Amino acid sequence: MTTPIKRINRRTPGWAKATGAVVLVLAVFFAGIRLSVLPGLKDLFGTETRDRSGPALLQSIQDMSRYDAASGNFQIVVDLEKDARFLPDAVRGTRTLYVGAGTVDAYVDLGKVGEDDVTVDEDRTTATLRLPHAVLGRPALDPDRSYAVSKQRGLLDRLGDLFSDNPNGEQAVQKLAVRHIGDAAKKSGLTARAEKNTTDMLRGLLRSLGFEEVKVTYGR
Repeated sequence: MTTPIKRINRRTPGWAKATGAVVLVLAVFFAGIRLSVLPGLKDLFGTETRDRSGPALLQSIQDMSRYDAASGNFQIVVDLEKDARFLPDAVRGTRTLYVGAGTVDAYVDLGKVGEDDVTVDEDRTTATLRLPHAVLGRPALDPDRSYAVSKQRGLLDRLGDLFSDNPNGEQAVQKLAVRHIGDAAKKSGLTARAEKNTTDMLRGLLRSLGFEEVKVTYGR
């Protein structure tokens, strides 16, 4: 008699499936690194960028009455590190070196000057003006001159980047760069320079209109 053959179904343990999935993810990750460093393969698997943005919409128009009298250019190297408790940096954590370049303007708001702030003598040879103090505008980060020097990430952070898109990945260092640039502008003497330039501009303008003496003060 022929002995029937029994079929044995061997199920793969759950831990083996999980391990296989992790190995597959790591293989894809390191394969992507190799493709980026091997010459020729990068062009073969390259991507094409297309701008599908719609037209810009005008939301509002505002009349400007301020006189931009001075502008400062600043640069800051931001070193931002984020650590995880009880985990080494190689596993979880990031450190980013970012060069932020931007400008800060100093201006005098001439729209706040009233009729009582401008006096002219009877001979129209002397004019006295009282203006508000110059103030600083918001720091503006220049994207063409700002860039990330290096970014170190732990293994878990690298794996997380594979499964999620983070368009604001550098938002934290950019905000920090803007804050440092703003603090530096407060100590730079830009407002004093703006008041001097505004005084020179008004004196030149009024003297061309026939005034012999022009007095400009600040303090409103």
